[in-house]
Amino acid sequence: MAVGLNKSELSGSDSLRAVRTGHYSPPLPPSSTPVTLSYPGKLASADVLQPVSSRYIALSDDYVEQERLHANSFIWADNWFALHSLVESGEKAQLIYLDPPYATGLGFASRNQEHAYNDALDGAAYIEFMRRRLILMREVLDDAGSIYVHIGHQMVSELKITMDEIFGRRSFRNVIARRKCSSKNFTRNQYSNLSDYILFYTKTNDYVWNQPEKKPDAEWIAREYSKVDERGQYKLVPVHAPGVRNGETGKEWRGMLPPNGKHWQYVPSKLDALDAAGEIHWSKNGNPRRKVYLPENKGVALTDYWDEYRDAHHQSILVTGYPTEKNFDMMKMLVSASSEVGGLVLDPFSGSGSTMHAADILKRRWIGVDESFAAAKTTISRFKNGRQPMGDYVGKTLSGDLFSDIEAAPVRRESISGDFEVYVDSEIASRHKDELTELRELFR
Repeated sequence: MAVGLNKSELSGSDSLRAVRTGHYSPPLPPSSTPVTLSYPGKLASADVLQPVSSRYIALSDDYVEQERLHANSFIWADNWFALHSLVESGEKAQLIYLDPPYATGLGFASRNQEHAYNDALDGAAYIEFMRRRLILMREVLDDAGSIYVHIGHQMVSELKITMDEIFGRRSFRNVIARRKCSSKNFTRNQYSNLSDYILFYTKTNDYVWNQPEKKPDAEWIAREYSKVDERGQYKLVPVHAPGVRNGETGKEWRGMLPPNGKHWQYVPSKLDALDAAGEIHWSKNGNPRRKVYLPENKGVALTDYWDEYRDAHHQSILVTGYPTEKNFDMMKMLVSASSEVGGLVLDPFSGSGSTMHAADILKRRWIGVDESFAAAKTTISRFKNGRQPMGDYVGKTLSGDLFSDIEAAPVRRESISGDFEVYVDSEIASRHKDELTELRELFR
């Protein structure tokens, strides 16, 4: 296990390194030199932020054109234009979550075999596509805001460097590894691909953070709270802490001083009270330790490895049928962790609408954007009708006792308010009138 040392400890003969003198090794750049990716077509930030004019029609407002986008709305548009509109409106988001294309080179379809989107961009084109939009997201993000970019292995390294450039390395919080599925059995010459990744950054060091926790499993509880008495399971912890104190916590208690270089965690009178309450354990050698009992609703903080948020993996899970739909419990956790009630949550690649759904039931304001017509239909249907059990992904009749017909499967609304707006980019609306009519019918 690596152990970090401070500067005063990095001295002496054991710190000797095999470093030659002279000019045999070219000098390194200063440590403060920023790392950036270079490629043709990389726009300056000032050019990315040049205003772009857009107008939208609201499906609830008889197609009247307007420029301003309001919260609790889905926008069928290229997010380049929608993000510009949000920047120019001055609206600020506490949380931005995005699950963009991964540069897989694949196309994706819904459970009804409708085309959803092409993931065709790669290399510099992909990086610049994302970089321009991330610059706009930085402008939309509140000073106390957080951004999570959900990405596959294909471009996680390139996007990490890009986000360091845009948000600053000091704004980086985590690379989270999420186990996305239970198993992959088709790999022969490499390790199975079980994980995807989430890059977590904040706008500043002062950001909204509500520590997310999970329920520990029985194995962890048995290991951590390994002792039992008539009051329940408990663990033993020291009653002293590092550091010398000259006050009450540095004096004798029960005829003993704290160990060298340490002090009691509590004043002697408090230790007496704990002992009288049966909360001090005395070892055979007379060493006191405190009993800490297992709380009724014990939670443990999430780490940067998420094993409990896998995507839909059995037929009873409620889904929309949109490809790459993410675990809904994960979305609720993220919204709770990085936003407050009434705060704005933005998803500029909103897909099936999971982010907006989570924000809605947790009483946040929300805006979702997607250029996919399938995503637009899925989102409207989700907020109007809820989701269905997954069943057979391609929509065939289910066998067994669960459901006899996927169309007749029960639908669960999950407390969706139903009070939302749908905006369509005016240019898209004029070019795709049949699709606009279809959206309007779904929205009614």
